[in-house]
Parts: sequence; C-alpha cells; structure tokens
Amino acid sequence: MLTQEQNERLTRVGPGTPMGELMRRYWHPVAIETELVEHATKRVRILGESLTLFKDKRGGYGLIAERCPHRLVNLATGIPEEDGLRCMYHGWKYDASGRCIEQPAEPAGSTFMDKVRVKAYPVEVLGGLVWAYLGPSPASLLPRWDLFAKEGVFRQVGATVIPANWLQCQENSADSWHAHFTHGWYARYILERREERGLPITDHMRRSVAMFLDPDLKHAYEPHPNGMMKRRRRVNESDDAYGWKIGHPMVFPNYVRIGKKGWLAFQMRVPIDDTHTWHLHYEMIDPGDDVVVPPQDVVPMFDVPLMEMPDYILGQDFVAWHEQGVIADRTQEMLGKSDEGVIMFRRMLQEQIDVVQDGGDPINVFRDPEQNQYLTLPTEEYGGFADYRDDAFSYYDTGPYGFIDEVEGMFQQAKRAALKRGE
Repeated sequence: MLTQEQNERLTRVGPGTPMGELMRRYWHPVAIETELVEHATKRVRILGESLTLFKDKRGGYGLIAERCPHRLVNLATGIPEEDGLRCMYHGWKYDASGRCIEQPAEPAGSTFMDKVRVKAYPVEVLGGLVWAYLGPSPASLLPRWDLFAKEGVFRQVGATVIPANWLQCQENSADSWHAHFTHGWYARYILERREERGLPITDHMRRSVAMFLDPDLKHAYEPHPNGMMKRRRRVNESDDAYGWKIGHPMVFPNYVRIGKKGWLAFQMRVPIDDTHTWHLHYEMIDPGDDVVVPPQDVVPMFDVPLMEMPDYILGQDFVAWHEQGVIADRTQEMLGKSDEGVIMFRRMLQEQIDVVQDGGDPINVFRDPEQNQYLTLPTEEYGGFADYRDDAFSYYDTGPYGFIDEVEGMFQQAKRAALKRGE
C-alpha cells in the first residue's frame, strides 16, 4: 500500500512533477515514421504536453509548440516547407529549433520575428520510430537497443491508446503471477464464450491457454544494470530452463523485453499524460540466414484494439490495466508475498527519482557514444524454428492484428530449412 503522496509521486508525469522530471531524462517515441507519410504533421501529446510534430520537405523532423503564438491556431494544420512549418492562418513559419523565420504580413525590414520563439524539442529517428527528448540540456544519447538498430530484419509496430496511467501498464511486467490467471483462467473463460457464440478457436489458442493454466510456477526478480531481470520456471523444470537461466528484462523505466526464437519485442508504455498511455508493441523478426527478409521502406504499424472479450494475449492485459481505473488508487491495495516484483519496481522508481533530484543521471541514460553503438540484453528465446507451430502469431501478443501473413511466411520458410537440416 502506498500513501496518496507516494502514489502521486509515481504516477504524475507533467512538467515539474517528480516522475515527470525522471521521465524527461529519457527519449520517448512520439510517432511511427509511417504516420507522417500521407500527412506530414501529427498532433502529439507526451508527458502531459501538447505539441506539433512535422516533417519538412527535406525529410527533417521538428517537434514544436502546439499553437502559433500569433493567433493561437494549431500548428498541426500547418504547411510543411523546405526549412520548416508555416502556419496556415497568417503564414508565420518556424524551423525545427522553434525560431520564427518568416512573417510575410509584417512590413519589410521588420525585426518582429526575431522576438518570436516557440517551444521546441530535439528529435531523432531510429528503427522506424520518431523520438523526442523533453529534458534539460545537454540531451542524452538516444539508446541504440538492438531491436531498433539491427539491420536485415523485419519490423512491425502495434499501437494502442490505453485510458490508464502508465504505471499500472508497466507494473504488469513486474507481476509474473498475473499470467496464470489473466492468460489462463480468464482466457479459458473467453474461449468458452467464443464456443458458445460459434466463433472459431485455433489449436494454438487452446495450447496457449493450457500452458498458462499450469499452476506450478516459480518466480524470481532481481536488479539488473538496465532495470530488473525476471525469471520463471515450472516447479518440475530444472534451473537450466530458459525462463530461469536467462529470464527476460524490464528495461527501466517503461519497457519490457520478451522473445522467442527469431522474434523479439519491446512492450513500450509511453505516458501521454496522467490518465492515458500510448502502448507500442515493437516487434523485430529475424528468421535466420535461410530466409530472405523483405525490404521495408518504412516500418509498418497497425492498430491493436481494446476489446471487451479479447481474443489475444496482450488484449487481456489491456483489460486489467484500464479496469484499475484511470489512476489506480494504491492507498487501497493489499499486497502479498507474490507482489515482490511490483514492490521492487516501485522502490527502483523512488530511488531513481531521488537520483534526478540530486542532479544525477538515472539508469539507462547514455552519454558515451562508444557504449551506445549497439545495446543488447539477455532474453529467453523459447523453442527453435523447427518447433514453430502453425498460426502461432494469430493468438500471441497482438493476436491477428499485425502483418500475420508476412511473419507467418518467414517462419514457415525457417521451419522448413530447420527440418531439412534435421534440427
């Protein structure tokens, strides 16, 4: 149980709040590049701030104030040009640094524009995502995690806006016990309801539910240089089991990394404001040297829906997150021994808030380019290509909502190659 003050400290993300200042030491995605292909501006809300993202005609990005200070028109309606974004109302133009560089209706020789500057934040592109840094100067380096930086792989991103505070989304990853109940008991109930309505149920759905229904689990949580390492195994498994020997990490402050052979993902919980979270399921598919991965001009995105009776794993998590309320009232909780991961994570957040308030860099802030060239983490990767089960991706984290045919095709090729080699 937390006090109201402690709960506010961990959940509020606006400027000047303890958690908001911690979060502003990190780069956050504000768009997926493909979002700006058809229309070169996007309304952005991040960490409680409303902003305008634009792509100029030279391909550069800028993240500036939501409104033109002249007559307060929303700049998302602006006109992208070679060197900036022009307001559609009276033509004031801004570059990516927030400087006003043209005021066409003002008298010739006027220096008025030199007095006008709007809020602007640094922007970079990596792995098909557009990133922004909202913190103090100098900005840290955008971390080059392998999922974003590796070449020759297939990527896709599932996006969802969750009507809930970021913390209850992220705490889910420090709570391994939920899987038995949310993806076992609750998922079994959903399948029963589907059967009653005559809806299709795949063999993989049944296998997945049966796996989660196995109650004989052992969990462990331990601090890791990049956050927290989670380990789990069934009681009848040895300590050499992947889930126990390697585990998978929570990447501080707001990712979790999961994987199978040839497939790795970040679940990214991006705080929009105190009561909304932009959830990105960022997938990297690397089917091995036997498979030619199709080229991608941009990383494709797809919507992952909120559902009342979700027919995919991540959707079941979504229900739990938003049904805690928009901001969970942790003053009313009754935590037990099985909540040790949640307690550890909250303590880690408190410690890193203190680091920032003392003027230091929290964990996972990188400033040395040599250290940041290619970042990877130990992650369990269950099974092999030969073990791949048909239609597995249609029920997994994002269910049938991604680019299933492309991914399924690559894994079938990898499976055939592995069987041919006798693996």
